[in-house]
Amino acid sequence: MNGITFPAWHGKHYVTLAELLVRLGSFGLDLTWRVEFDEIVDPRCVEMERRSANDGMDTLTLLSLTSPFLQLIDAEARGFAGDKLVVILIEADSSLWEVRAVDERVLSELRRHYPGAEDL
Repeated sequence: MNGITFPAWHGKHYVTLAELLVRLGSFGLDLTWRVEFDEIVDPRCVEMERRSANDGMDTLTLLSLTSPFLQLIDAEARGFAGDKLVVILIEADSSLWEVRAVDERVLSELRRHYPGAEDL
């Protein structure tokens, strides 16, 4: 699984988890998600952890819990296709994102949207 990292802030724009989920496009649509937080910053985080403890949640449920604007601190969202881990989205200290994916096309798309992305 290859990965990239890029700043969470692009000028005054903060890249949210919801935005990244949308950028995954059709690749992320049918995934099951499990999310963990080092710091709970919003009541929606509690609900995400609750849903993650069971069988996880689908992409649209996760998207609904992260929209509108939700800035996270030290969170990790893992996307599964069946039992196979295919993408990891790590938000570190509200300052950068690390994205790992089995499909290089996902990383290429994110590089295009987030100039300055660097390989991990």
